[in-house]
Amino acid sequence: MRYGTWLLALALATLCGCETVQTTQGGVVGVERKQTMSSLVSASQMDRGAADAYAKVLSDARNKNQLNRDSVQVERVRVIANRLIPNTAAFRSDAPGWKWEINVITSNEVNAWCMPGGKIAVYTGLITSLKITDEELAAVMGHEIGHALREHGRERASEQMTQQLGVQVLSILTGVNLENQLTDTIMNVTFNLPHSRTQETEADRIGVELAARSGYDPRAAVSLWQKMGKLGGGKPPEFLSTHPSDETRTRDVQNYAERVMPLYEAARAR
Repeated sequence: MRYGTWLLALALATLCGCETVQTTQGGVVGVERKQTMSSLVSASQMDRGAADAYAKVLSDARNKNQLNRDSVQVERVRVIANRLIPNTAAFRSDAPGWKWEINVITSNEVNAWCMPGGKIAVYTGLITSLKITDEELAAVMGHEIGHALREHGRERASEQMTQQLGVQVLSILTGVNLENQLTDTIMNVTFNLPHSRTQETEADRIGVELAARSGYDPRAAVSLWQKMGKLGGGKPPEFLSTHPSDETRTRDVQNYAERVMPLYEAARAR
C-alpha cells in the first residue's frame, strides 16, 4: 500500500512539473511573454502528435473527396505559405526547417489552422466567402503560423493535461500510451478549445510581421477582420468562435501593422 502511494505521489510530482520557456524571439512586434509548459508535454511529442492528427484529418478529407480539389486554389495557398515560411526565422531559427505541409480542404466552413510543427490547412469557405485577397490570406496564414511558432497548442495541451491529473496518473501507473492521448489532445485543442485573448494577440502581431517581411501589406489584417465580422449577419462565422474580433483587436492590429510597414517596404524593394 505504501509503495502504491509512493508511486502515485511520484506520478503526481512528475505531472505537476512545469518549466518556463521563451518559445520565440520577440521580433519587431515585441512578443516577449514567457510561457509555462508541463514537463509531460515536450515540443517533439507535440510535433509527433500533430503529424498523426494531421494525417487523420487529411485521410478523412481524402475519403470525402475534399482534399486539394482545386489545383489553382492549392497553388495559390502554397505560394503564399512558401513566402511566409522562410521569414519565421525572425521568431525562431528552427522554424524554416520544420516539416511543413500545406493543404486545402473543400468545405463551406470559414476556417484555417496550423498545427504544431507547421501542419497547415485552409478551408475553401474562407477563400470564397470572403473573396479573400492574397494579402488577407497572408494575414490569416501568418496568424495561424504565429500560434505554431509560439507553441500555443503545447501551452493549451499542458493546461488541459494538468486539469486531467487523475487520468494521467492512471495512465502512468497502468502504462497507457500517452502519445496516443496526445494526438487526441491536439485534435481537441485545434478544433474545440479556444485560444486565450493573450494568445490571439500574440498571433495577430506575429502574423502582421510575417506578412510584412514576406512582401504582403500588413494592413490587410484590418480589412480581413472587418470582413470576418460582417459574415453571417448576426451570427459570426465558426472561425470567429475561437478568434474573437472586436474594436480593440482591430485597433491593435492596425497599430502593429503600422509598426512593421518599414519591413514591408524593404521586402517590396528587394
